[in-house]
Amino acid sequence: MQRSFASLRMTVAALVNMPTTSHISQPVPAAAVAFRPEYLDFRRGIHVGNLEDNERITRILKLELESRYAQPFVTERWGRGVYWQWIGYLPRANREAMPLSSHVSFGSSKFFISVDTEEKLFKCGMQVERGYVKAPRGSRECQLQSDWDWHRLVGALRPRSLIEGELQRLVLREGFMLRGGSWESEAQGFDRESLPSLRKLRELLEAAPAAQWAGFQLYYPMTESEVQASTGLDLVESMLAVFREVTPVMNLCMHVRLEED
Repeated sequence: MQRSFASLRMTVAALVNMPTTSHISQPVPAAAVAFRPEYLDFRRGIHVGNLEDNERITRILKLELESRYAQPFVTERWGRGVYWQWIGYLPRANREAMPLSSHVSFGSSKFFISVDTEEKLFKCGMQVERGYVKAPRGSRECQLQSDWDWHRLVGALRPRSLIEGELQRLVLREGFMLRGGSWESEAQGFDRESLPSLRKLRELLEAAPAAQWAGFQLYYPMTESEVQASTGLDLVESMLAVFREVTPVMNLCMHVRLEED
C-alpha cells in the first residue's frame, strides 16, 4: 500500500517486547499472525467464524489494543454467523466511568472496522454514537443520555480547536474520511475535497432526526483491490496504525483518555 499514512505504521513485532502489565493479555507475536486478506470479504463481510485465534481479527486487534494501552477493551459487533459487517473496540474504563450508562456500550467512543458491501470499501477508524434522542419502544437503552461521549464530540467541534487541527490533518493530508448524521436516512460522507467547516459539521450532527439512529465516524478507506494487494500482516499493522492516528480525536471525546503504555 502506498497511501500517505503508510510510513506511520507501527509493527506488531515491536509490541511483543512491551513489558507485561498485570491482567492485560499480550499480543499475538507477529510471526504467528495468520490473518488473511480474503477474510475481508466485500460481498459477505468480515470473516470471523470457524477460525483459530491467531487468524481471527477480533482477537488479534483486541490483544494488540490491550497491550498498547495497558487496559481492557470490550468487543462489540454487528452481524451474525460466520461473517460480521462491523466490529468495535471500546475502552472498558471509559464506559465504566459513565455514571448513568456504564452498563451499555452505545455511549462510549470506540475504534471500529467494517466492510461496507454496498460501497465496496473496508473502513477502519473511530466512531461516536448518538443513538436516539427519542428512542422507540423496546430500545430505551439506546436513547442518548447526558453522560454519553456524543456531547463531548459535539462540544469540541469549534473553530481553532484541537479537534479542528486533528480532522484537517487526517482528512486533508492523510486521506481519511468523515461520515456523520443519521444512519437511517443516509449519513453524509466527506473527504479532502468536501470537508466542511466545523460549524457546518456540528450543525449537521445536531440536525439528525431525534427518532433516528445517528453517529459520527472518522475512518481510513481501502478498496477491494488495495486489500487484495496486501498481506494479512500488512492489514493488521495498517489497522493498528489507523487506530493510533485517530486516538487523539477519541481522547477529546472520552471521560478516560487512552495513553500508550
